[in-house]
Amino acid sequence: MVPEQGAVLDARTLNRTLLARQSLLDRVEAEPLHAVACLVGMQSQVPLDPYVGLWSRVRGFDPESLGSALLERRAVRMTLMRATLHLVGSGDARRIRPLMQPMLERAFASSPFARRMNGVDLAALLVRGRELVDAVPMPLSRLRDALGKEWPDHDADALANAVRYLVPLVQVTPRGVWGASMQPTVTTLDAWLGQDERVDGATAEELVLRYLRAFGPASAADIRAWSGLGGIRAVVDGLQPQLRLYRDEAGRELYDVPGGAFADAAAPAPVRFLPEYDNVFLGHADRSRIMDTVTFGPAFAHSGSFFADGF
Repeated sequence: MVPEQGAVLDARTLNRTLLARQSLLDRVEAEPLHAVACLVGMQSQVPLDPYVGLWSRVRGFDPESLGSALLERRAVRMTLMRATLHLVGSGDARRIRPLMQPMLERAFASSPFARRMNGVDLAALLVRGRELVDAVPMPLSRLRDALGKEWPDHDADALANAVRYLVPLVQVTPRGVWGASMQPTVTTLDAWLGQDERVDGATAEELVLRYLRAFGPASAADIRAWSGLGGIRAVVDGLQPQLRLYRDEAGRELYDVPGGAFADAAAPAPVRFLPEYDNVFLGHADRSRIMDTVTFGPAFAHSGSFFADGF
């Protein structure tokens, strides 16, 4: 039952609703890439984390089905939200990556690498970096060596990381394929998938609505924490005529899509196992809807997590 506009939502309602929207209350019958799209991508800095996340969400999940999607280039792993690696369908990669460019430029500008560029012509560097990885997919270390030879008076690590941040790169397979291994090796998104002039980039409004379907109801701060995008308040204000408004018990405004699915606060929540990194941990600025006394941080490194009674 959808709460009335303006209702105060308690932590347990938010917990069960998030679990339901994340397919963690009940596993779903779905193709892996459909599930990934509904989640607006899956955190993938640990290459096999999406397999664990999908196993906990998709009934009868077969890891080979996701591996095949990566090998057939129907899915890719690349830097997207929060300047972190995500697994997404190839269509979402084409559409979402341009929207992330300003955020990635800000992330690079505030990184230690930018401070070590020492007057390098950034535009020329990015053109050359793109040429190199277009010609032959290569590890970042090899890209660093190649760029260091052409800019011998500059910091080679900074040069390579400028390309990593600012050029749309994907990690090529079999990296990220269950049962296979490969050191991180990159090429451009266009080289891997081929250019497609017919694809329009996603808008911030579209991304916010998709986020709310998967993570809402949520605050503007939550949306910003998940996406890394600037200007979220203005986007939410522009969408307000079509959004539903609630509050949490602390009085924060929470936004939602019309018809967003809600779960009963009393619904039973089965034990679920999630990987080291999953956007259910990283999708909100305020994690109280899934954590009470536990804090997400270094203790989660190299570990998975059990959810018991939804927390």
